Amino acid sequence: MTVTIGVHRSNPSLYHLSRLGYAEEELAALGETVAWHPYTDGVRTGAFLADGTIDFGGTGSTPPVTAQAAGHDIVYTAVSAPRPDHGALLVPEDSPVRTVADLRGGTVHLAVGSWQTHLVAKALDDAGLSYATDITPVRGDAASEEKLRAGEITAWVAQGAELAAARRAGGLRTLVRTGDVISDRSVFFTRRDLAEERPELVEALVRALRRADEWAAAHPREAAGTAAADQGGTVEDWETALRALPWTIEPVGEEFLAEQQEAADIFHRVGFVDRAVTVADALPRKA
Repeated sequence: MTVTIGVHRSNPSLYHLSRLGYAEEELAALGETVAWHPYTDGVRTGAFLADGTIDFGGTGSTPPVTAQAAGHDIVYTAVSAPRPDHGALLVPEDSPVRTVADLRGGTVHLAVGSWQTHLVAKALDDAGLSYATDITPVRGDAASEEKLRAGEITAWVAQGAELAAARRAGGLRTLVRTGDVISDRSVFFTRRDLAEERPELVEALVRALRRADEWAAAHPREAAGTAAADQGGTVEDWETALRALPWTIEPVGEEFLAEQQEAADIFHRVGFVDRAVTVADALPRKA
């Protein structure tokens, strides 16, 4: 069979894997081939798995939960180590916002539906506030940083090279460091039929991910050059961002499942998802 892997810019492991040939090598040993499906919005990963557009994908912590809430029968396959310095919630240096509680009534730009929703919802929940009622969450865009600096919005979640660039420019302050609130793991998942009927394929893909991560950890400058040429930004900012990542792929464990369940419960409580989710349902069934 041909295994179609989804790839988007927000998942660095899959992004570099798609350029290195390791997935092709691992699946060729099983007599299978690989196709890549590029797309721009990782939030769509669950739907793409459900309709057969892709067979395997990776995102941050939020899309698997929203996929389960939408009724998609996904299975977790692997996760990255925590990424504590992957992103941050920023405010202007002279902002009166000193704590998360001070965000009440404000407008926050973020990638709605991504791990950034998990970050903001959990930070607010820890402060006794609600993502649904105490802030106005708005999908961020290329103008988010400019709007923040101009005082048009209260806060902005930045990640990767854009975070490195914003910090280098100065004038902004970190209100919330990602690792102080959530583990922010990269999460890899597939459809149940593939996970349970062809587990050797899933194992091969996870091996390929580990090889890609090992390459990126050993070649940060080269990886940064590839990303900058394709996605924009400077090689220096990309290298800063990529060096902050753990580049480690781990099995799905109890700590991760507890983190995801906490997120799912918060999302349901604030109405971000319309039904309760049991995260453990997204594990392979016992044979």
